[in-house]
Amino acid sequence: MLLEGALVVSLLLTLLIGIFWLGRGYNTYQTITRAAREGARFAIAPTCATCGNAYPTDAEIQARIDSALVASALDPSQTSPNPIPIQRGVVLNPGSIPQETGVVIAFSYPFEIFLPFTSVGLSTLTLTTSVQMREEK
Repeated sequence: MLLEGALVVSLLLTLLIGIFWLGRGYNTYQTITRAAREGARFAIAPTCATCGNAYPTDAEIQARIDSALVASALDPSQTSPNPIPIQRGVVLNPGSIPQETGVVIAFSYPFEIFLPFTSVGLSTLTLTTSVQMREEK
């Protein structure tokens, strides 16, 4: 009876911790996607009419993405590639009329997962996101 209880408890504990790590991984993925979306949204909008309708620089967009990552306790220096490339003027839907161009932001972020009582020790998964937004004209 004691041996069976030990096996069941260790299995349930592993399942519970696995659910916790899965939730953290999903939260991290959603955070990096939201940060990329914030950067893309910021990149497609001109600053202001009195300022000459200039678009933000890559450094300003990078700062916006970094602030969104920091707000969720993620380290912006771990993104790959770093600095994050901001691709402007990308054709979003080739072959359609009219052709639409936009901004594409894509990067990866490492996520470490740990499941006790299994062969999955500290494993690093690479979470990748890619966001594209159409430029307003």
